Amino acid sequence: MGKVMIMEHPLIQHKLSILRDVKTSSKDFRTIIGEIAMLMTYEATRDLPLKDVEIETPITKMTAKKIAGKKLAVVPILRAGIGMVDGVLNMIPSARVGHIGLYRDPATLEPVEYYCKLPADIGEREVIVVDPMLATGGSAIDAISQIKKRGPKNIKFMCTIAAPEGLEALQKAHPDVDIYCGALDEKLNDHGYIVPGLGDAGDRIFGTK
Repeated sequence: MGKVMIMEHPLIQHKLSILRDVKTSSKDFRTIIGEIAMLMTYEATRDLPLKDVEIETPITKMTAKKIAGKKLAVVPILRAGIGMVDGVLNMIPSARVGHIGLYRDPATLEPVEYYCKLPADIGEREVIVVDPMLATGGSAIDAISQIKKRGPKNIKFMCTIAAPEGLEALQKAHPDVDIYCGALDEKLNDHGYIVPGLGDAGDRIFGTK
């Protein structure tokens, strides 16, 4: 079973409180969701292996550590997942970026795929799938299923907030995927929104209604 990590770092919790606030502007929302993604990436990459390399400082030669050749890809679930990409790339500038487009049918709450473009060498990469919200879990489950068809080395999922229902559904569908959440909220309401949540992440990132 993949591990689940609920982030309890004070910086993440502080920034999440700003995200949740209805008075936070789209501009500030975009900035802060990227900052949270950057902080979460620090934790999600904790298990990257290192190798010894010889370098020379201004003082002397030494054996130092560098990441041991791991190829990474970040795949946002459109459209809200785009808001997390820059934060990940700030930490991993060499990562490739794929995109998966899904929308939720308002009647059935099931995901409908309309776009999928992944790096050609996805099979050689470790993948971090990002989406601010893990609500019903349907979009994350479907996106990860599509990526698995290309045979990546490993997949992790990263979100800012999750509902217990979505977390349970994702663990059941993809027990091999490690999940990183900024916070685990109370529940889903009758419309499939996370409570207390932060509203519609896509609308708040892009200023749409």
